[in-house]
Amino acid sequence: MRPVLHGDVSNAARALLHVPRALRRDLCARMMREAEAADVYARRAGRLHPFWGNGSLMSAARKRVLADEPTFDDADYCACFEMVLRGLFDFRAGPTRK
Repeated sequence: MRPVLHGDVSNAARALLHVPRALRRDLCARMMREAEAADVYARRAGRLHPFWGNGSLMSAARKRVLADEPTFDDADYCACFEMVLRGLFDFRAGPTRK
């Protein structure tokens, strides 16, 4: 996965916000796997992945419907934002990652 910036987290959180709570954790993990796979593909093939883009989390997230971005006064959006951050931590700390 390419380096993660604020916009990546925001877009992923908006994708999560658009789906029911029960589906969010799986979608979060799926977007990270897609971003990772797209990054590997782009580096090897020298072009964007046909479905998931350039290997950024933002690109993987933007393949989905995104909720309008609320402010951090919205507790549900904060929970989605936190889920993405925690997911990134877990993804980076996974057994195959350094």
